[in-house]
Amino acid sequence: MTLPHELGREEVRRRLRERSHEIADHLPGGMASVDTNWPSDDVMNISVDAMGQQVTGSVAIADKEVVVDFTLPLSLSFFKPLIEKAVQANSTKLLEKPSD
Repeated sequence: MTLPHELGREEVRRRLRERSHEIADHLPGGMASVDTNWPSDDVMNISVDAMGQQVTGSVAIADKEVVVDFTLPLSLSFFKPLIEKAVQANSTKLLEKPSD
């Protein structure tokens, strides 16, 4: 999923690093464990464990877009549209340009 932005890589990176701990707050049930790591300046890997299932993915930061890629276990594949919608809705706030 590709999410456009007008912030520049540095600002997106800063926001992701400062707010990645909030990801679990956006997951239903409050029983999720979220781990992130940064293998490079512009890539954040993410792993979400909830209800015995694991979702893994990455967030790649580019100059004008953020590319979110995740892998769902087969048992959760029917949730993909809901997860994409939630990622898009929550990323809008994170990637919006500050009003002047």
